Amino acid sequence: MKIVIVEDEIRIREGIAKLIKKINNRYEVVGEAENGIEGLAIIKKKKPDLVITDIKMSDMDGIEMISQLKQEGISVNVIILSAYSEFAYAQQAIKLGVNEYLLKPISVGELMQSLKNIENRIEWNRTNHPEMLHSLENIFNSIILSDIKPNEELAQYLKSTHDVDIDGNIIAVIAYLGDKYTQYKDRVAKNIHAILKEKKDLRYCLLELPQNSELLIIIYKFSELKITERWFNINVLPQIRHSLQCEICFGWISFCGLFKLKDSLNLLREYMDWNIVLGNDIMISYPKITDIQFVPLSYPINIENQVRTALCERDIQRLEKEINLFIGYFQKGQLFSPKEIKESFVRFCWMIINIAKEIDYLHNEYLEQQEFLRKIVSSRTYRELEQSLRLLLDLIIKKSSIDNAASLVVQRAKSMIHEFYNQGITLNEIASKLNITPEYLGMLFNKEMGVSFSTYIKEYRINKAKEILIGKDVKLYEVAEKVGYNDPKYFCKVFKEVTNQTPSEYRKMHK
Repeated sequence: MKIVIVEDEIRIREGIAKLIKKINNRYEVVGEAENGIEGLAIIKKKKPDLVITDIKMSDMDGIEMISQLKQEGISVNVIILSAYSEFAYAQQAIKLGVNEYLLKPISVGELMQSLKNIENRIEWNRTNHPEMLHSLENIFNSIILSDIKPNEELAQYLKSTHDVDIDGNIIAVIAYLGDKYTQYKDRVAKNIHAILKEKKDLRYCLLELPQNSELLIIIYKFSELKITERWFNINVLPQIRHSLQCEICFGWISFCGLFKLKDSLNLLREYMDWNIVLGNDIMISYPKITDIQFVPLSYPINIENQVRTALCERDIQRLEKEINLFIGYFQKGQLFSPKEIKESFVRFCWMIINIAKEIDYLHNEYLEQQEFLRKIVSSRTYRELEQSLRLLLDLIIKKSSIDNAASLVVQRAKSMIHEFYNQGITLNEIASKLNITPEYLGMLFNKEMGVSFSTYIKEYRINKAKEILIGKDVKLYEVAEKVGYNDPKYFCKVFKEVTNQTPSEYRKMHK
């Protein structure tokens, strides 16, 4: 797989190139550029399989470069890199057909998975070229996935073999199943076939699009557009929804010319975001949906501020309450734009992630930021948006529970120190009683108390010694023994180390 890297920071560019070589020796970096203008020239010259590009660059940024490639009819797989989590960038990238979207700093695992995804896609395209295939499903799939161009040979084959006019009217219906796709796709497909076969004047093809969690119905022969849409709404949707106990969203678009299929699907998917606001009881129909009127959304900054406070105070109960208020904020009957709702969720989640990391409530091993961005950006129902936010809350609650358990261990260790400090109790002895390793106890203690175990027990013993010294007239060796020191000289040394005074000086000062 030939790869071009377009990135203005040379350190990052060289780092990615080195990583790619280590990941797989079949991956070859054939060119590097520091901006979109240089990138365009190298891409046209080298004809790579994949372009990895930053978004923010001087002269021409990554989005502009990809758009220019599209305008010039140059088809190439793209991985976008960005240090920015703004929704607008992700949305632009999706519109342009970007395959992968990685947030900086990039992890080796994320890059490896993205490269593997691209490699699988390229292999599929190579082995499923439409001129070499005969099934209608494969040809439609190739049109959707491969950016193939119309040609006379293909047009004749489709017309003679499948009665498909590549310049004729087409209807595309998306059935979106979300996270229930694997579980229900076969059942939904079976129901769709059973219903559509009853309508004799209709010819269609049903495709599975697992990468989008969709079933796609392409209707290429029908009587009249309005009658067909009405029939679909009355006969197809109710039967399928009645037979399933899961959320399923439908989108409808009609267009002229089979090779407008890919762009039409991307347009319809964009408008299917209205399921977030309208629910899944209606079919989103383009262009009707463009007439909808919505009210401007005012971001709930007061809830965000309350969440910030709850996080900083580690008040999980309050955090949960405020997140529930945020989720309910957009469900009060007002017709907000789904784009603005998604932007609000992105902003809210990123605020939570950043603060949670600052207070050590989230680590990279617990959270893949790219996955959260992808989930929110690709959500088509309010339930999916809510799930992303609740998943984030669950991670924080899990970390809080771990911290609470660790805190309990430290409290028990402190109790043992307070009870047995005068008997020379050690870290190893307490760890043994708690059934954990001394290293783990030491780490927990230091994290919870802000001081090491040895410092804490030393200062506790010296404080107890102070109490004795200002009380009864007890000899120094007896004071040492009472607080757990067998050697009076060592006790005096430790006492001065902690208080900057000898025991005698301290006693004299406080008598």
